[in-house]
Amino acid sequence: MNQKSHADRMLWAQFDALEMGTGWDDLDINKPQIMVESAYGDSHPGSWHLNQLVEQAVYGVYEKGGKPAKYYATDICDGCAQGHDGMNAVLASREALANMVEVHASAVPWDGMILSSSCDKSIPAHLKAAARMDIPTIFMPGGSMRPGPNQTTSLVAGDISLRQKRKDAITEQEVRDYKLTGCPSVGACTFLGTASTMQCVAEALGLTLPGAALAPATMRDVIQYARYAGRKIMELVEKDITPSKIMTPAAFRNAIIVHSAIGGSTNATIHLPSIARELGYDLPIELFDEINHQVPHLGNINPSGQHLTESFWFAGGVPMVQWMLRDMLDLDVMTVTGKTLGENLEDLHKDNWFERNLGYLHNYGLTREQVIFPVEKAPEKGSVAILKGNIAPEGSVLKYSACAMNQREVVNAVARVFNHEEDAHDAVVNNQINPGEVVIIRYEGPRGCGMPEMLMTTEAIVCDERINGSVALITDGRFSGATRGAAIGHVSPEAAAGGPIAFIEEGDLISYSVKDRTINLTGIHGKPCTVEEATKVLEERAKAGILPREKRKGFYKLYTDHALSAMKGAGLE
Repeated sequence: MNQKSHADRMLWAQFDALEMGTGWDDLDINKPQIMVESAYGDSHPGSWHLNQLVEQAVYGVYEKGGKPAKYYATDICDGCAQGHDGMNAVLASREALANMVEVHASAVPWDGMILSSSCDKSIPAHLKAAARMDIPTIFMPGGSMRPGPNQTTSLVAGDISLRQKRKDAITEQEVRDYKLTGCPSVGACTFLGTASTMQCVAEALGLTLPGAALAPATMRDVIQYARYAGRKIMELVEKDITPSKIMTPAAFRNAIIVHSAIGGSTNATIHLPSIARELGYDLPIELFDEINHQVPHLGNINPSGQHLTESFWFAGGVPMVQWMLRDMLDLDVMTVTGKTLGENLEDLHKDNWFERNLGYLHNYGLTREQVIFPVEKAPEKGSVAILKGNIAPEGSVLKYSACAMNQREVVNAVARVFNHEEDAHDAVVNNQINPGEVVIIRYEGPRGCGMPEMLMTTEAIVCDERINGSVALITDGRFSGATRGAAIGHVSPEAAAGGPIAFIEEGDLISYSVKDRTINLTGIHGKPCTVEEATKVLEERAKAGILPREKRKGFYKLYTDHALSAMKGAGLE
């Protein structure tokens, strides 16, 4: 038991009386006290089942002589926020949830905590809170949703929604069939979007039990991991192993290596720096680019590849990737098992963990090599590029692993400029975007309107045969981890901060190159020019200033007034 926590609880007799008023007894108040906080709620499939995991964690704490207490603060879903102003609050919700966990963890002198969530913003929120509080903590992921019909994902919605908006392009029965089958179970959506990516990142950081990320949410394994977490937190309390001893600079580098190898969401380039910032570390965006030049891309996982997250877990998941890349990883980092990463991998190997679940994979007629490529058969290095130039002096992000080869370099493409995503989306739906053009969407950064994701527009582009494969999208906003195609986001500085993207005009020419890691304005109103000449034009246009922002209130105003650059994690300054 943490002696300071125990001493703090003895300062005020009412503390114990209040706990005993909620069902504790006179023995419980002298045990190590563990907060078990989850994002449980009716908010979406990733959180709806977490109460079951919480109960198992509670049993585990009791087994090892502790007293657990259940706390809740549910999260929100990007999918439910698509297409309306609710999307503007999604990234900001990360800060709100991290703050709520901090409040819960601060108001009571806990000896340790278990945090459980499944999805995009709740996982980084929980990791930020764990770093901020720095008491013994285990993160417990909620696992992966079951596949849809014919190994599809919930993002069949992209095609469905586009055709719904075009006259006579879809039947009511098609829409109904999708709604009944698109999300067949609880858990995180079964593509390697931000939810699945952040489960993997949490494990790669060492804050999750080995193998827990993306365990199928309807199988017994995820229940077992939750019970193990309850038992293990008591050991961490006894040994005083805190997040700052686990999430070291070496652990963050390990996590970026895993992220690169699996083809993870670009949102990790926001979340990892923000988590590191809570620990006092600067995680430069250039580190992602350095690592992506070196690491083989092993994950054949949708949207960068063919297969779904359930199959990835059957094939060995994060531990298999770590085992294959162990020569590149720091194996001496501490983890929530109380052992090093290297010791964890050896234990899994001895326990036959890498082979045990392959039979489930064989049910789908798949082998491990089809889902996780051997290092020697990796098709390319890395999956994410950081592009810089006169449009994005601080940087921008492109997941090239989800981008066709012919779209990895564009020269002098005509810019179509929009100040709101809704206008760009409508232009795509109404066939007003032409093949070979570049769609620019700005004022969508953290201070612009909260940095919403552009999934509705990117899906409209890739689901339109007329422009798919030839139209790129560039924005200071975000993308879903499920985004496909040439989608360049996080352009920094953002338009609302006076970044150059604010001063691109309709008909200007844009060039970018994944190989050279560049993105530039290279022509003015259809006439090519040098990068230097275009830069001077941007500087001249900047004298007119940016568009004024509308009045805001509440937490939304707090976030958009004080959000950091996407290159620094888009947290609150």
